[in-house]
Amino acid sequence: MKDIKALLTEHAFFRNLKEKQIETIAGCGKNVHFSKGDVVFRQGEEANAFYIVKKGAVSIEVDGAERGTIIIQTVEAGDILGWSWLIPPHEWRFTANAVEETSAVALDGRCLRGKCGGDDALAHTLLEKFAGVLAQRLEKTRMQLLDVYGK
Repeated sequence: MKDIKALLTEHAFFRNLKEKQIETIAGCGKNVHFSKGDVVFRQGEEANAFYIVKKGAVSIEVDGAERGTIIIQTVEAGDILGWSWLIPPHEWRFTANAVEETSAVALDGRCLRGKCGGDDALAHTLLEKFAGVLAQRLEKTRMQLLDVYGK
């Protein structure tokens, strides 16, 4: 099994980061496992992590009131899950559920925010990279809304 630093070094999301930045981020990580049906995080709760899915799948969902739960996206191996840790008020905007056995690296948001406080270059790089994740999530949400409300 690869260590967290090696996984980050090889992952496209972390491309172009300096070795010191990778080490800093890896120092905030740990391996986690979710069984099928486990809640990874819940909308409205405090957000203090993001995940790199190594194996398995996680659905990103929103409560559609009388329409029930709407799955916005399902992330799989290699995908980044979670951006709410980075943007105040640090609350999850969606709910995430493991739809199958899932292994991931959890990166501690508090730890990273603390490290970014002393490293403007790292803070800027992470904000820029997560802006892409956020844009993708908004596009997937838009597509789901068109599908749900277009019927």
